[in-house]
Amino acid sequence: MSDHPQRLRAMFCDHLSIMRGKYLPASKMGDDESRFARPTFSVHYDKDLLIEAPGTMCLQGIPDMALRWKASEIRQGWEPNTSVVLGDLFAGDGTEIPMCPRSALKRAVAAWQARGLTPKVGIELEAYAFVRQQDGTIAPYDTPGGVVYGTGNFTDPKRFTDAIWNKAQEIGLPLDLITAEYDTPQYEFTLTFDTAVEHVDTVVLFRQMAREVALDHGIILTFLPKPIPGKGGNGMHINLSFTDTAGQNALANGPNGDPNNLNDLARGCVAGWMHHHRAMAGLIAPNALSYDRLQPASLSGFWCNWGGDNRNVTVRLSAEGGKKARLEHRMADAAANPYTAVATVLQAALLGVQNQYPLQPMETGNGFSSNDATQGVASSLTDALNDLDADHALSAAVGAGLVENHLYMKRAEVDKTADFDPQTLRDWYIWYL
Repeated sequence: MSDHPQRLRAMFCDHLSIMRGKYLPASKMGDDESRFARPTFSVHYDKDLLIEAPGTMCLQGIPDMALRWKASEIRQGWEPNTSVVLGDLFAGDGTEIPMCPRSALKRAVAAWQARGLTPKVGIELEAYAFVRQQDGTIAPYDTPGGVVYGTGNFTDPKRFTDAIWNKAQEIGLPLDLITAEYDTPQYEFTLTFDTAVEHVDTVVLFRQMAREVALDHGIILTFLPKPIPGKGGNGMHINLSFTDTAGQNALANGPNGDPNNLNDLARGCVAGWMHHHRAMAGLIAPNALSYDRLQPASLSGFWCNWGGDNRNVTVRLSAEGGKKARLEHRMADAAANPYTAVATVLQAALLGVQNQYPLQPMETGNGFSSNDATQGVASSLTDALNDLDADHALSAAVGAGLVENHLYMKRAEVDKTADFDPQTLRDWYIWYL
C-alpha cells in the first residue's frame, strides 16, 4: 500500500448486486465497523423506498445495521491513497442481518466444512461495453474487426481492457484471462480459483474496479444478462471443486475427467443441481432480462441437464480430471449477486449429497433441443420466483430471510418494469449493473 495517508473504502454487495459503501479515515484501518441504514435492503434501482420489504424494519424506526470488517482483509484499492475492505452486516443486537449475501455464503461454506470439505470456486464474468453519445443515448462500443477470442486494438480500440488488466495486477486481483467473446462488444474476465469467500470477495471488487476504470476511458461496462437483443447474453459461470482434509481434490475422477466415472460426491452435487434446477434460477438469474438470456440452444443453462465437455449443458464436467477436476454450473448471469449465486450453488449441491437424490442420465444429444427427460427453467422472472418460493428446502438452506426479501424486491421489480420496451428496460438497469 502507499506510504501516504490512506482512506478506507468500506463496502458490501447488496440485494441488487450493487456495491454500497463509505469513504472513511485512516483511523478505521483496524478491526472496525461503520453504520448504514438497514432499509438499504428495501431500496430499488430507481431509489424508490419500499417500506414493506421483509427484514428491513422500515416501519420500526429505520434502524442501523453495522458493516463489520477485519483488518486482515483490508486490501489495496484502485483509487489513489485508498484501501478497500468488504464486511458482514449485523443488527444492533449483534445478530447477522438475514439479508446479508456474504453471510449466506459463509454459512454454505461452513456446512461443507462440517463434512471435511472446503469449497474452491472460480468465476467467469462476461460483460458488454457501451458508450454514451452526444445526444445522451447509449450505444454499443464500436470494435471494428472484433472477433471471438480477439485481442489487440481491433477488439478494443480504446484499450480499456489493458487498463483493467494493469490495475488488477497492480493491486493484486488475480486475473487468469481477458478475451473477447463471440458477440461484440462483449468481453470475458476470468479470475483465479480460490476458496469460496475469498474468491467472491475478489470477484465483487474486480467487477467494481473494472466498471470504474472503464468509465475513466469513456466506456460503460455492463454485466446485464441480455443488454443487446439478438446477441449473446452475459453469463457468470461458477466452477467448483472441493479440497479434502488431506489437501486433495475430492472431485478427482481419473486423469481424463470421464463423465461416466463420477465419484459419489460429484454425483450428489450434480443431482442436487438437477433436482433444484428451476428454483435456483430465481436466485442466480434474478433480473427481468435474465429470461431473454435463458433460452434453448443459447449455451446458457436453460435445460435441466448435465454432461462432459459440452457447452450446451447446464452442468459441464471439466475434461481435465485428476487434481484439476471441477464442475461448472452455467446458469447464473452476471447481474446476480455473486455471494448469493455461489451460496445457492453450494447449498443445492449439498442438498443433493445429503438427500442422495437420484441422478438423471447424462445428456448424450447435442444439447440444442430437449427430450421428455429434460425440462427448462421458467420463461419469465415471475415464474422463476414462484418456483423458488415453492422450493422450501432450497430457500431454508440459502437463508429464509434472504429469500423472503429477495422475492419481495424482485416481484416489485417485475411490476415496475412490466410495460418497458427492451431499450427502456436496459437503460433503467445499465448504470447499476
